Amino acid sequence: MRDLPPICLDVRQKQRMSMDALPSEVKVPALPEPTLPSQPKSVKDFEEDLEKAESTGNWKTVHAFYITTFDSFPELNAAFKKDATASFNTIEDSGVNADLVNAVFDALLNTPQDIQKSVLKGIINSLLREWKGPRTKDDLRAYFILLQNPQFNITSTYVIYAHLLRQIATLVEADHHFLVHWLKKLSQKKFKQLVERLLQFVSLRLFPAKPEEFPPLTKCSWWIPSASKVLALLNTANNLIHPPLIPYTDFYNSTLDHIDLMEEYHTWQSFGNSHRFSFCQYPFVISIAAKKIIIQRDSEQQMISIARQSLVDKVSRRQRPDMNMLFLNMKVRRTHLVSDSLDELTRKRADLKKKLKVTFVGEAGLDMGGLTKEWFLLLIRQIFHPDYGMFTYHKDSNCHWFSSFKCDNYSEFRLVGILMGLAVYNSITLDIRFPPCCYKKLLSPPIVPSDQNTPVGICGVTIDDLCQIMPELAHGLKELLSYEGNVEEDFYSTFQVFQEEFGIIKSYNLKPGGDKIPVTNQNRREYVQLYTDFLLNKSIYKQFAAFYCGFHSVCASNALMLLRPEEVEILVCGSPELDMHALQRSTQYDGYAKTDPTIRYFWDVVLGFPLDLQKKLLHFTTGSDRVPVGGMADLNFKISKNETSTNWLPVAHTCFNQLCLPPYKSKKDLKQKLIIGISNSEGFGLE
Repeated sequence: MRDLPPICLDVRQKQRMSMDALPSEVKVPALPEPTLPSQPKSVKDFEEDLEKAESTGNWKTVHAFYITTFDSFPELNAAFKKDATASFNTIEDSGVNADLVNAVFDALLNTPQDIQKSVLKGIINSLLREWKGPRTKDDLRAYFILLQNPQFNITSTYVIYAHLLRQIATLVEADHHFLVHWLKKLSQKKFKQLVERLLQFVSLRLFPAKPEEFPPLTKCSWWIPSASKVLALLNTANNLIHPPLIPYTDFYNSTLDHIDLMEEYHTWQSFGNSHRFSFCQYPFVISIAAKKIIIQRDSEQQMISIARQSLVDKVSRRQRPDMNMLFLNMKVRRTHLVSDSLDELTRKRADLKKKLKVTFVGEAGLDMGGLTKEWFLLLIRQIFHPDYGMFTYHKDSNCHWFSSFKCDNYSEFRLVGILMGLAVYNSITLDIRFPPCCYKKLLSPPIVPSDQNTPVGICGVTIDDLCQIMPELAHGLKELLSYEGNVEEDFYSTFQVFQEEFGIIKSYNLKPGGDKIPVTNQNRREYVQLYTDFLLNKSIYKQFAAFYCGFHSVCASNALMLLRPEEVEILVCGSPELDMHALQRSTQYDGYAKTDPTIRYFWDVVLGFPLDLQKKLLHFTTGSDRVPVGGMADLNFKISKNETSTNWLPVAHTCFNQLCLPPYKSKKDLKQKLIIGISNSEGFGLE
């Protein structure tokens, strides 16, 4: 969570907040401290009062309860604390009767309007009272309760809601700590409602349907920063739970896709977390599609800057400019793909931020994007082959991990990092199967440290991370942790691990003198943690550090600080989830209409394909079997009519994501030709 500076002056130093912006019907004078009730209602009492009011139409008792309860912070605590005499000053228990809070708020919007107005008036009274010293835990409880009020879904209450958010946002860090831990105890439904309410508040303040409903933006510039700060508290609470209450994508605010993202990014770059607000201070609300736009434009600006500098250097030396100098030109032989690629990238290290163009020696293909895609595909396939020895494939988890074999030169790991960086930089998706832990390490830290001695690629790892790579080993370690017998006598293990390297068994101590320290019931957690850290960090440090430096040599950008590890994975690999119905809806046609028999046959066949054939089709037509960040619609997939014999196979132009189909006369013929075409689709000949 990125901290904002104070959004306004310390409330304790301010006079009473101005009420000018409040709607006239809820303006009331501040009242003296009320007398607290000695016996709060139970859920049953409240429900009985509610049922009686609904049947008789006499809401007097219910009205009295609402008007009293919401009139002040002490009243809120008196009504909703599980025990009015207990302090409940721990992060583990807010002391709030959640069942009663839910019952009272669930009923509120179905009560008469005068009751709902009374509640809002009471909240105004509560918020406008002078602060007398630091906030107490009772005050925090009141904020925690008021935040759940469903009335704040209504735009007419936004002025009051904004004041509530500002007071919560300006609490000290220790108070935020309590609120975060109380928020994580909410039900998934309530938690999601809080997030959605805040996102809606931000969206409607940015793009109001009725601008006259709100004060001028100049007078309430603190609304969005306050809401963003409270959203940050909820995001922190969500990240404390495993699994989280809601997916991280539920914090995305798609409205932000329509603002000037680069202005937000440049503001953040120029002012950081200072007095100038930027949504980049709260990257969890920015969607992956919006982040991709920021990264692409940042990349484009870097590309233009590098190309311009190359041009200036040529002119200053009175040399004739050559268009090739504006590109990272790769000339490789298919028979020496890895060595040629490594040599080219090493020689042209200064050109990595230029637009990539690939030429296969001896072939006449002109790279309009398709050759680049194939170069990535073939190179990745070769490097990740088990015989190559750089990566180990784990069948149980269907992913690759770094080989721990020691060697003299780790340049090929750097090459893989550069490939991943170039893929992100050039908007190419790769079919790489790394576990999520890899991307967490890749952002540790997100910016390469200036001190070359600072370790990189080291992150906190747990047995859950190990489970995503080596599930059987992780299962064994979990059994060790839960074993009820005598670990030392039954397992006879020490703080030492063994690894096979080129047929030789080598031993490593997990801590100094580890071979002489037995694993016991008391120290087994330390053993499991050290073992996990050894496997995922220490044993592959040099390999991963080279990989890390290769990636960041291309993608060195502060925009990486906006990304979660899961988002880096999506940018690199795209999504493996294929939605062929979405592809059908977004497909464009040239020479065909979507109602033509050939097109109907095509979609009948494709929608009936198993997943492996659907992936082959996608690879045949686009050069990758992964879906880009924006989904199938971002492929700009096109089917064109190929006026040739129906004995011909389909043809694809991967540069343009275009499939050329002859007008096959039957579904059977189309299916047969299509399967042959997509199953034999490698290499570029003359066209």
